[in-house]
Amino acid sequence: MSIESSVTAAPVLPGAGPAAPEQAVLDHLANAQPALMSVQRQARHLTDWGVELAGRLLAGHRLLTAGNGGSAAEAQHLSAELVGRFDGERRPFSAIALHAETSAVTAIANDYGFEQLFARQVQGHGRPGDVLILFSTSGASPNLLAAVQAAHAAGLRTWALTGPAPNPLTAACEDFIAIDAPAANAQEAHLVALHALCRSFDAEIERRASTGGTS
Repeated sequence: MSIESSVTAAPVLPGAGPAAPEQAVLDHLANAQPALMSVQRQARHLTDWGVELAGRLLAGHRLLTAGNGGSAAEAQHLSAELVGRFDGERRPFSAIALHAETSAVTAIANDYGFEQLFARQVQGHGRPGDVLILFSTSGASPNLLAAVQAAHAAGLRTWALTGPAPNPLTAACEDFIAIDAPAANAQEAHLVALHALCRSFDAEIERRASTGGTS
């Protein structure tokens, strides 16, 4: 007898609702659609970000991006799309995920404290006209707020992708896109949003190439 056939499924009683784990899954999936709708309502906003980012990077500026935990993965995903490619061939652009250089991260956190982890790198890498995009479901991470302060002092443009607003990060940044959903669903929606941003970015790069680089 196989292992699979030796396992007896628990009986389902007539009229019984889903078990707790299944209900947790159903609740999570039920919150996914409102999160996506929150992104869709901000399609024009994402388009504008992509167009502006394309103009700045074509002018020789760079993108700096950061987050903590799962948001760090989202930030690194965005930088990879710009340095590599999204889904069409184009030149690479300068984009740095500030959490990804482990030696710098550990040295700065050890010497200056975790709250200065990103601010110190913004001071080192950032130049006037660059863009800093921060990912956070809470919008309350002290190291991201410190990075915004450093970016403003250095003349960078500051944007945030967060969970529900208002929050400290949306208040600190020059512009933001907030997803009105629980943290996990907001983080999922951030992936959709960054891909939409890349669509706009690539379309603007292609448009400018076809018109000889005119605005």
